[in-house]
Amino acid sequence: MVTPLPLSIFIIAHNEADRIGATIAAVRELSDDIVVVDSGSTDGTRELAASLGARVIERAWPGYGPQKRFAEEQCRHVWMLNLDADEVVPPELAAEIRRLFAAGEPPHPAYAIGIAEVFPGETRPHRLAYTLWPVRLYRRDRGRYSPSPVHDRVDLEPGATTGRLRAVIHHFSVRSLGDQLDKLNRYSDQQADDLEARGVQIPTWRLFVELPGNFLKAYVGRRHWVRGAYGFLTAMNYAISRHLRVAKHYERRIGGRGRRGGR
Repeated sequence: MVTPLPLSIFIIAHNEADRIGATIAAVRELSDDIVVVDSGSTDGTRELAASLGARVIERAWPGYGPQKRFAEEQCRHVWMLNLDADEVVPPELAAEIRRLFAAGEPPHPAYAIGIAEVFPGETRPHRLAYTLWPVRLYRRDRGRYSPSPVHDRVDLEPGATTGRLRAVIHHFSVRSLGDQLDKLNRYSDQQADDLEARGVQIPTWRLFVELPGNFLKAYVGRRHWVRGAYGFLTAMNYAISRHLRVAKHYERRIGGRGRRGGR
């Protein structure tokens, strides 16, 4: 039997029954404390997570940062690994995390882990896939998730050093182009809310450059071009979502409400 690490793993979820099973299965042997905080799933996410050994807690959605901070507080260990419900830890990353703890306390209080997208039709990230490097493995007494409802990041205390792991998380973020655009559209609502709450004003000229500029950012800068036509389409979705963020912000500034229905 494999001995679990002194590590909690937490996941926030909403209607992820088609993806969260692979997420939990990949890390079941790493930890004896897997926490799933669910915000009202109706597709069996909670039941599936519980059947795989996760401790499931229900909580209404308050935004990304507040939900992840709540999840941190439910964890039993001081070391924690955060995963999204569409992310999978491959065997090489699980082995690297084990090696990190093999000699006792890891040398750094926080570690950045690469996150590389796996597009439909792929089984692992393209070798040239763009990779983000956020802190995902950290000590809770040296860093916490930002309370921002839209900015998904760990804020470390001054002086906390950050290491970097070599293997990367596999991010199965795109179910379909339509689902991706729906998700990005909802996120642009939350971003417009956040801009308004913070009193930030984006200049009007940005309306005219946001879409083409962000298409180039995704297609060229984030190397969506390596996925051919599908990469072109996902880069367009990203650009549209960034345009919508500014457009909704502008609409509110001139007196239109432009607010989403629902919660």
